Amino acid sequence: MAGDTVRNRRKALGNGAVAAAGLLIVMFAVYASHQPTALTLFGVGNLLNNTIVLALAATGLTFAILCGEFDLSGPGVIAIANVVVATTSAGSLGAAGSFGLVLLIGLVVGGLNGILVAYLGLQSLAVTLGSLIACQGVALLILPAPGGQVVDSIAYGITGNIMSVPVPALLLALTIVFWLLLRQSRMGLAIYAVGTDQAAAGLSGLNIRTTKLFAFVLAGLFYAIAGFVFSAEIGSGDPRISDSFLLFMFAAVAIGGTSLFGGRGGVLGTLAGAGILTVLQKMLFALGVADFYTNIFNGIIMILAILFGQASAYLARRPERRGT
Repeated sequence: MAGDTVRNRRKALGNGAVAAAGLLIVMFAVYASHQPTALTLFGVGNLLNNTIVLALAATGLTFAILCGEFDLSGPGVIAIANVVVATTSAGSLGAAGSFGLVLLIGLVVGGLNGILVAYLGLQSLAVTLGSLIACQGVALLILPAPGGQVVDSIAYGITGNIMSVPVPALLLALTIVFWLLLRQSRMGLAIYAVGTDQAAAGLSGLNIRTTKLFAFVLAGLFYAIAGFVFSAEIGSGDPRISDSFLLFMFAAVAIGGTSLFGGRGGVLGTLAGAGILTVLQKMLFALGVADFYTNIFNGIIMILAILFGQASAYLARRPERRGT
């Protein structure tokens, strides 16, 4: 029964992802109709470069939320990753060394969050808020003021093209492939099951602690990768530059149809949600709408997405209620 419930919820998640993708297509069509360069290779590459960091960071957050937990540490990990790349990539570590160090940081922060939440039973909201503050403090210790330099091989390698294909497009494709494989795996099913009903998941023989630890570690790694890509885009380090990320990360997850209560949603919807937030800003700019209206539209879209998600969840639960 628990497996059937998870499968029903997973079928329902497609509604949110499809709706987000449809909205993204409509918004991009409006944007392209007012911006002739939108459909050129340069325009598409620029849009993907603007989207990729938020998409990767929100993907990490999605793993934690699907498991029924919150993770606020993302911007902190991104900040540390950014200043580490800016202070080490041009030195002895080089591009590969700085990337490895960034991944290690994400692994450590995600692992600590997972241990404190899954094994010590602490509230994820409090734990990850503490991690966020601590990470931001460490970032300031490493680089007290904006500066540093990102080596050219990272900056041009991430923001450029490979065989005329923008590198951010390849990163998005790899993220999608990883998600599709994970979703079909035992651990992917466990993440949905734990987020749907933790007690039932435990009775079904799933290891709740290991599943939550895995979700937090994945989140930390994706935050770290987002920070590495972000460093390539801005070309330097700034310990404060990721402070505004948290709101947009949650917005991308919610707009993409992932339930903030866990167990329903997915990365595909989150990627569409990140795209919507990016295209929205470009669309409003192309239409000549003042900047301060952007947040109003962001909020309206987020509220509508949550309402749609609640309606989808209600429809998904109706077969379960009839079965009982």
